[in-house]
Amino acid sequence: MNNHILFIHGAGEGAYKADALLTRSLQQELGSGYEVRYPVMPNEANAPYDLWKRKIEKEITIMLDPIVLVGHSVGASHLIKILTEIGIPKLITGIFLLDAPFWGGKGWRYEGYKELMLPKDVASKLPKDASLFLYHTHDDEIVPFSHLDLYAKLLPRAIVREIEKGGHQLNNDLSQVAKDIKLIKNENAIKRENNKMLQ
Repeated sequence: MNNHILFIHGAGEGAYKADALLTRSLQQELGSGYEVRYPVMPNEANAPYDLWKRKIEKEITIMLDPIVLVGHSVGASHLIKILTEIGIPKLITGIFLLDAPFWGGKGWRYEGYKELMLPKDVASKLPKDASLFLYHTHDDEIVPFSHLDLYAKLLPRAIVREIEKGGHQLNNDLSQVAKDIKLIKNENAIKRENNKMLQ
């Protein structure tokens, strides 16, 4: 059975094309046992939250589980917010946020930012069995590295990966993300075997 991954790209003109290099890296590193789904999000230049929410919800609905969710930049911040608002009838095994901007508080406060702010109880609203990973490059030229700490404080169970170099596009290298996706797959397999033994 393939492991299904939904990758949500960032925002801005040309974001889908730019992030295609990230998905290519992820697919290559994971190999044929995984399938990376990479949909075009509506109006990438402005990334309207309501439209992206409907699109992401639809994508999750049509996928076979178990599902791993990966978001980059604004795609990551939209993804985590959406997960606090929708019921998901699928098994989500992992949530991976790459160079995500944090909205409100000490993060970004651009026009309309309140719509993207996370609830204080965000951790309790996420799929309870999903592993959660946060990644951010120290030399991100678009989203300040300080945003990583803002997410980490709200999501204390998340595993935090600081990446020394790579800029906002992580040098188009998602080998670490691929390793972590394989890690949670192996951990879940061990859990299933242990559960069988206890029955």
